[in-house]
Amino acid sequence: MVTISTLNEMSKLAFVEKLKELVEHSPWVIERAEKQRPFNSRENLHEKIAAVIQAASEDEKMNLIQAHPHLGTRKKVTSFSESEQKGAGLNGLSEAEYEHLLELNREYVERFSFPFILAVRGKNKEDIFHSIKERVKHSKEQEMSRALSEINQIVRFRIEDQITEGED
Repeated sequence: MVTISTLNEMSKLAFVEKLKELVEHSPWVIERAEKQRPFNSRENLHEKIAAVIQAASEDEKMNLIQAHPHLGTRKKVTSFSESEQKGAGLNGLSEAEYEHLLELNREYVERFSFPFILAVRGKNKEDIFHSIKERVKHSKEQEMSRALSEINQIVRFRIEDQITEGED
């Protein structure tokens, strides 16, 4: 854990290195947010990161979405993603459940050309399967907006896990 005050005092390089995994394989978000220091709270940091994402170009937003792993993937993912997916029970799927999730992911990607993104904290595999089945019915614009909203929630959870408000 690191405090907000410590983050405010870090060099740009140290700041980006410390927080780069808050946003999956997209350090440019943290680099832009860093320029808005000092932050007075975790919420303020989250707001600034969300604003960076909101102000990004459409291509940058799509690249940010594309940087996220498919739920249930057995490929190497960031430690945050691994922990989050494990917490939702995705690392313990039966072979049939895993195949079902792969099929749902394939259907989603075929429709939208980007991975299904869901902040999985507090959810289980049934919630996740249900969400994919429901969201595949949306328009591409709705899903792009939803994916960015889910990314913002993921960032919020990760900030809560890594940063404290307290003094050093």
